[in-house]
Amino acid sequence: MANVTLDFEKPIEELDAKLAEWERLSETSNIDMSNELESLKQKIQETRASIYKNLTAWQRVQLARHPNRPFTLDYVERIFTDFTEFHGDRRFSDDPAVVGGFARLDGKNVMVIGTQKGRNTKESVFRNFGCPHPEGYRKALRLMKMAELARVPIITFIDTPGAFPGVAAEERHIGEAIAVNLRDMFALTVPVLCVVIGEGGSGGALGIGVGNRVLLMENAYYSVITPEGCAAILWKDRAYSETAAEALHLTGKDLTELGLVDGVIEEPMGGAHRDYDAAASLVKKAVTENLAELEKMSPEELKTQRYDRFRSIQFYQEPCSAEEK
Repeated sequence: MANVTLDFEKPIEELDAKLAEWERLSETSNIDMSNELESLKQKIQETRASIYKNLTAWQRVQLARHPNRPFTLDYVERIFTDFTEFHGDRRFSDDPAVVGGFARLDGKNVMVIGTQKGRNTKESVFRNFGCPHPEGYRKALRLMKMAELARVPIITFIDTPGAFPGVAAEERHIGEAIAVNLRDMFALTVPVLCVVIGEGGSGGALGIGVGNRVLLMENAYYSVITPEGCAAILWKDRAYSETAAEALHLTGKDLTELGLVDGVIEEPMGGAHRDYDAAASLVKKAVTENLAELEKMSPEELKTQRYDRFRSIQFYQEPCSAEEK
């Protein structure tokens, strides 16, 4: 994978380059620079901690989209065993932007479903850049109904900028496919746990996101629209994307306070792409703990809790009277 440095990470990159240069100089010149090297390493750690501790909403969006960030299948490989992928919606075709199948989590049977992006241009085109077609959502629902019959928990991994908005998707009723998923996921009587691992964009994310618990990774985002889309609508200029990201309150801290997510999963320093195994270990811990709690609930309790959870997400303001204005 190519080494990608984001703009706000450049001070760290410059210090890393200086460290490498000093280490080479110490070796080739046979000069003891141990004190200087140790001091520089300390400065790098402090700079890294300072930058990643104070990330803006827009910077977290950039990390959520990092090309080296682990995707659904990267987590499946590290968290589950005996994963058996299923294909096709039994109505039109298969959608590679959505993957899913039965697997085992510490010996327990589960159904795993997630949106999948590509690592390079060829893979990205094959996966439609993580934007599902209608058949992707219908495949996901088919697998959820299989999980219902098998009485196993459903775990979904969300990483999509949104459902595919093309003409072909509209012709095959993308809106109806998502709407049916929303309706039928509320009727499921097995535990449903959703994890936003990267981008959580609009109805495209919600199509597999109606869960008893919704967790968000530290540098992921969950929003009704992308910052660029919001900026284009409100300011008619995508240059305002950073402002839109702040206004959308799409980070873990904001979403937890608003009651839209139930927990934030910590990431390795610098983001999940820095250490796949460590990131997967943190995700597995959160998934295991939350599933253990959900499995104590009866089928009817699970259905009622999921319905009540989403019904409670609301905010409205009474219009001002002419006198108040």
